[in-house]
Amino acid sequence: MKHSLVGRVTMAVAAAALLVSGCSSSGDTTASGTGNGLEKAKLTVAVLPIPDVAPLYIAISKGFFKAEGLTVTPQIVQSSSFGMEAMQAGTMDATLMNYIAMFSSEEKNPGQYKLVADCFQAVPDSFDIVVNADSPIQTVQDLKGKTISVASLNSISTLAVDTTLKANGLDAKRDGIKYVPMKFPDVPPALKAKQIDSAWIPEPFISALQQGGARRIADTMTGPMADFPIAGWAVTTDFAKKNPKTVAAFQRAVNKAQQLASSDRKAVEAVLPSYTKIDAKTASVITLGVYPAALSETRLQRVADLMTEFGYLTKSVDVKPMIYTASGK
Repeated sequence: MKHSLVGRVTMAVAAAALLVSGCSSSGDTTASGTGNGLEKAKLTVAVLPIPDVAPLYIAISKGFFKAEGLTVTPQIVQSSSFGMEAMQAGTMDATLMNYIAMFSSEEKNPGQYKLVADCFQAVPDSFDIVVNADSPIQTVQDLKGKTISVASLNSISTLAVDTTLKANGLDAKRDGIKYVPMKFPDVPPALKAKQIDSAWIPEPFISALQQGGARRIADTMTGPMADFPIAGWAVTTDFAKKNPKTVAAFQRAVNKAQQLASSDRKAVEAVLPSYTKIDAKTASVITLGVYPAALSETRLQRVADLMTEFGYLTKSVDVKPMIYTASGK
């Protein structure tokens, strides 16, 4: 019997999580013999098994890193925070970092990280609130007193739900709406067992759940969250200072891959099965976000400002100093 899409997606992400082990550095760290003058030729990069990171795999498969004298090894991790910790410990050279986690960390300890390249931007229906087909919840207003699963607290998921609630005249605390942290693979069975009333979920889980009969009651990437920047590629400030040519080379290769991903969906579909285990059929139908080809100070400042508005930051954070340029400034 063929597995359902829910089963395939759930098993794929669970299997990918098992790859999180021995996050050691990539061995030989010099660029001797490359002729590029790079401070470090081999990089280990923390990634998540999600469509967001497709451009990194495109850059590997198309030889963009190789052309820059780099060998890049992706290492699947469980969360952006794990990648951040691994970079600080020196076991990762770069990481996928969601902007909310990065800006929260910047407020507490300024100057830790440099954003090297943009990665992923939301589009309509890329992050939805869903319920069971037989749920009495029909609209956002019906979420009063209910539970919503989220990836984690004080994250992109809760900010997205907060803005959606506000747009519908609700407030989580005031209206008794409880956020339940839950890993995405655990959401389908939890919804089915009615352990939660609703779920905030991204692709490919949206498609999987809808195939299983779940209903979307809200697209959270509208209004203040429309075209919202989700994540980018980052290194520590110390790493950037010590390895400016290496970081610039990584940046060029990733931006080239981002540009290809943004203009050729087939290039994204081709690499998804190689690291997510999402099959080709699923890859061809899921909603994909946008892959920006360059960092935008204006776009990123919008994230920090919305975080301040909803209390995720206690003061305004200036994103400009966090953006890495080829000169290293």
